[in-house]
Amino acid sequence: MAKKDCYEQLGISRQASQEEVKKAYRKLAIKYHPDKNQGDKVAEEKFKEVTDAYSILSNPENRSRYDQYGWAAFEQGGGAGFGGDFSGFEDLFGDIFQSFFGGDIRGRSRGSAGHDLKYNLEIEFEEAIFGVEREISVQRREICLTCEGDGAAPGTSREQCQQCRGQGQVAMQQGFFTIARTCPVCQGAGEIVRTPCEKCSGSGREAKEAKIMVKVPAGIDHGQRLKLRGEGEPGMNGGPSGNLYVQIIVKEHPIFERDDAELFCEIPINYSAAALGTEIEIPTLEGKETLKVPAGTPSGKVFTLRHKGVPVLGTNQRGDLHVRLAVHVPKKLSDPHRKLLEQLRALEGDHPLHEEKSFFEKLKEKLM
Repeated sequence: MAKKDCYEQLGISRQASQEEVKKAYRKLAIKYHPDKNQGDKVAEEKFKEVTDAYSILSNPENRSRYDQYGWAAFEQGGGAGFGGDFSGFEDLFGDIFQSFFGGDIRGRSRGSAGHDLKYNLEIEFEEAIFGVEREISVQRREICLTCEGDGAAPGTSREQCQQCRGQGQVAMQQGFFTIARTCPVCQGAGEIVRTPCEKCSGSGREAKEAKIMVKVPAGIDHGQRLKLRGEGEPGMNGGPSGNLYVQIIVKEHPIFERDDAELFCEIPINYSAAALGTEIEIPTLEGKETLKVPAGTPSGKVFTLRHKGVPVLGTNQRGDLHVRLAVHVPKKLSDPHRKLLEQLRALEGDHPLHEEKSFFEKLKEKLM
């Protein structure tokens, strides 16, 4: 069966430049690559055809022979490009390999990961306890739509760096050793831009505002951060995108204090209520609850409400709420209130209660 025309396979004219040949093959190779079309025999065959076509047209000597004699020029040689130079094919296939695996067939990685970004997200105390979803706006550099990330102005293309011959590195002789260093001209890219894109000034990136939904899990604490993979800036030359780190800032609560999964609050109570006993309403994260205060409750007494604290991050467990009662001493008294307290003082006296022994008396009894 006769092979198809190379130019037709790549969808280009016979007058196409070498750069156009390279771009056409790269586009088709990515489209039909077996890793993207697993099990698709048609795509696999198409990939082989465009690869054979490129192996001919990427080499100027082979291309000239093909233009004169067609595929017949290679039938006697046992295959396209026998004795020819495959460096151009290796360069291009290295780019294709990088598109799927992030590396280069010669061990040199041209792709670089995008920068990580950080965002400070302030949330309410209750939102940290129960979780929340927030939409945030992040400024990040994305691929320039004008040059499609190439950096070169439309109608132009990147050129191979003559200093390093596209390798991205130059050899430096030091004594008996040869050391490879990053090319100072292209900064390791292997290519240079003669006519930069006006939109992005040749960087291939332009600043844009991205809207991102952030799901804050229940139980997150102040100072913790969330990692959103791939939401940073896009990588260069097929490299992976960076990550977005969301730093959580939790506002203080007017009543509750938090220690990991435990909640604490202090509730004032009148002296008479603490002495006689009562029922009071106390706040919780879900609303008010009734707490029974027994008679004779001292100031500073702590009551614990089980499972009314903070959810433990990533589990179904929950901490407790600890309520401390503080006997309230008013600074100003009404006349009736003052008279009642004076009567109470007359009954109690200004000295310690008789049934309460002093510290020294208790110590003396122990030593005897």
